[in-house]
Amino acid sequence: MNFRIILFFIFALNISVGAKAQTASSGFTIIPLGVKGGLDEANLSSYMVAAKGSSNYICLDAGTINAGLQKAVANKLFTAQSAEEVQKNNIKAYFISHAHLDHVAGLILNSPNDSPKNIYGFNAVIDILKNNYFTAKSWANFGSEGDKPILNKYTYNYLTPGKEIEIPTTELKVTPYILSHVNPYESSAFLVRNNNSYLLYLGDTGADEVEKSNQLEQLWKAIADKVIAHTLKAIFIEVSFDNTMPDKALYGHLTPRLLMQEMKVLNKLSNGQLQKVPIYITHIKPCATCEISIKKDIALSNTEGLTIKYAEQGKAIQLP
Repeated sequence: MNFRIILFFIFALNISVGAKAQTASSGFTIIPLGVKGGLDEANLSSYMVAAKGSSNYICLDAGTINAGLQKAVANKLFTAQSAEEVQKNNIKAYFISHAHLDHVAGLILNSPNDSPKNIYGFNAVIDILKNNYFTAKSWANFGSEGDKPILNKYTYNYLTPGKEIEIPTTELKVTPYILSHVNPYESSAFLVRNNNSYLLYLGDTGADEVEKSNQLEQLWKAIADKVIAHTLKAIFIEVSFDNTMPDKALYGHLTPRLLMQEMKVLNKLSNGQLQKVPIYITHIKPCATCEISIKKDIALSNTEGLTIKYAEQGKAIQLP
């Protein structure tokens, strides 16, 4: 075998190994710590996300922490033996979509036993955490600004709409977008990136039609190319009420009808490729038959043939 043939085989081997490494480093692991929109304080919006194969997670919203981690530990999703150990060591940062209690209560209540880390949010989110929750009168100031004494356990980081940031000690990058949650009150969506793989998580949001805004339309335009390229691996989006709820009583939330209305817009912008992106329904509000009604309404109105799924607390989701 001559020298040129040897070089060819070495080159081919390097390409093969590089391709395998790239494949191994794409995708996500999601661990839902809470999936509901109330009233159960042990199962409120909170999703841990890591690059596939990594143990370095960010937490998208933090309505429930400890109760969800207890289930995840019981399900052997971590080598750690306690929820407290996972929170301290595996959650590297919190991204808060908006500061309503069902999205931050777990963070606040578990703060005394947490380890130092970053909190990310838009200005209005940080202001509420700083001025209403992490204060000397309401709890204790575990933040990096506000009432004295300042304990500096959490460092506040102010997000800029549309600007991607790297998350220290993780493999992830995040781009935030503004949502309308009873206009003009703002919520957030987070586009999480691991190399060339993306995941979209939306906090509470109303439909553009009801909110008299174009925030969702702008978001759909920002991610349509990723749907077309098949690099968007999943969308997590709320449906709080069934179709019997009148628009005037939604208070910045979606119904199955409004969800599908918005998905039709995204699907059109994505050249009909949205069927290949699993859509996880979040934030279902409590009542005796709400979940059954919502699932039925979604099935009946899913004329686009979309892949609809439902996250379960403490059960891991693997995305390629």
